[in-house]
Amino acid sequence: MKKIMNYIVAPTLLLSVMASCHKVEVPITTELTPNVFPQNEAQYVQAMGPAYTALRHDFAISYWFEQTLSSDEAIMPARGGNWFDNQNYRMLHYHDWTRDHGFTGASWSYLSKLIGTSNQAISILRQTMPEGASKVANLSELKMVRALGYFMMMDLFGNLPLDTVYGDFKPRANVPRTEVFNFIESEVKSALPYLSPTVGTATYGRANKYMAFALLAKMYVNAEYYTGTARYNDCIAACDSIIQSGRYNLEPRSSYLRMFYPNNGPQMKEFIFTIPYDPSALPAPGTNGMMYRARYDIPRSMRKKYSLPYTPEGPESTLPEFYAHFDDPNDIRNDQWLTGLQYYHDGTPVIVTTTKKGYDQTYTGSDGSAPYSFHVNLTPDIVLRQSVATFDVGNDEIGWNMGYRNNKFYPDSTSISRNQNNDMPIFRFSDIILMKSEAILRGGTPTLGHTALSLANMLRAERTTSAPLSSVTLDYLYAERAREFVSETWHRNDMIRFGKYEGSWGFKTNSETYRRIFPIPTSAFVLNPLLVQNQGYQ
Repeated sequence: MKKIMNYIVAPTLLLSVMASCHKVEVPITTELTPNVFPQNEAQYVQAMGPAYTALRHDFAISYWFEQTLSSDEAIMPARGGNWFDNQNYRMLHYHDWTRDHGFTGASWSYLSKLIGTSNQAISILRQTMPEGASKVANLSELKMVRALGYFMMMDLFGNLPLDTVYGDFKPRANVPRTEVFNFIESEVKSALPYLSPTVGTATYGRANKYMAFALLAKMYVNAEYYTGTARYNDCIAACDSIIQSGRYNLEPRSSYLRMFYPNNGPQMKEFIFTIPYDPSALPAPGTNGMMYRARYDIPRSMRKKYSLPYTPEGPESTLPEFYAHFDDPNDIRNDQWLTGLQYYHDGTPVIVTTTKKGYDQTYTGSDGSAPYSFHVNLTPDIVLRQSVATFDVGNDEIGWNMGYRNNKFYPDSTSISRNQNNDMPIFRFSDIILMKSEAILRGGTPTLGHTALSLANMLRAERTTSAPLSSVTLDYLYAERAREFVSETWHRNDMIRFGKYEGSWGFKTNSETYRRIFPIPTSAFVLNPLLVQNQGYQ
């Protein structure tokens, strides 16, 4: 069974370190103090673990929902009242969330805790480590975790309080997004000279030099949207720092899908930075820390096919508008989808036996309780046939089998719970290639003999057997990013940057531009009265 490294799973630390940032939570007294821990090199490394544990906490749950269900990539309708959950999923789809939206509050809390826990770990190491290169390197690594937390929070909420001092819990007003952007950029640049250039098992899941360049590239490709100032040449330079290192490569077509299997890890050539998941790792108190993709994505009829020790629920699916991007029959990325009639691995049809009424709740015959067997067929369209108001497709087999399902993070049959071993990448080398292509196409200066077209074809050659492109457009790159990064929390970010977020898809018609960022939740104002709500929200 794959494990998360010891610096991440340090049980005593996990139970004691949960301080927060921005007064989102009441500060918790911790037993982790300089006079008792850490005291040697191994413990210094372990003291960094809580920051990485905090990063894992809610990434695959609330943060994933905020980034994904607010786009056209996925939809999670209710099925006979199941999964309505106080309108949390419906609001994300319709773009009518409020400051009391559950996942918005959870995401603010998650990222605030990540920043606060990073601040605490930095404070402990500053006080306990002897001066020297090792201390500077460890502190720089922790600053990168904090910078990533600020980036994720800035992307969702825009205007944030800035806090880098552990133990100072006085309220701070939020500052404009441009100021947050500049702070993150300065933090990353100051840390870069001291970050490890090592790539492999020793630094897997940890912030190294190339993770820093990847974060800068992601900031710069979005800079025109975030700050009003284009930074495409800076994006290209950051991408080149990774490309020229020679440390990463595109996975070939033959192993693309395996990047997301339960046994993925440091052997994957594309992984620049990932969040490792392990069902045996305990989350910190009051957090989740689980990776549940199969629970949400796999239809309940597929338990036997994937040898799962539990019955998946499969409430989530994609929309026809998004699936339309997968229009090349020779593309390996098509194989991550469950569509149409379903079969076991040996080709035997997946047959479910229920009743006539259980298959179709609208059936009015007198024999509704009679047995009825059918070949499972996942249909593309989502129809709110039970109730539009409650976002409900119905609690029958027709309803449960609506929508194509993404199976990128392949089910983990080794886990005895719903929690999976699949590590979740944040930065991959293919993103570097596509960001550089986009930056050139948007007006950046080509480097290293690359063009926007050559870079797009570089990735295309590893994903499809179809002929190379003869030209490339922004619309192509948008669709290619949809194909490449589905289910990796980047599609909302892409939709905003490419001007697609105010469009209509599924049942959503809202075109309010202020919803490019989420409201600061009510819970944050309770603890910090200096906050100012984002424009457009009450």
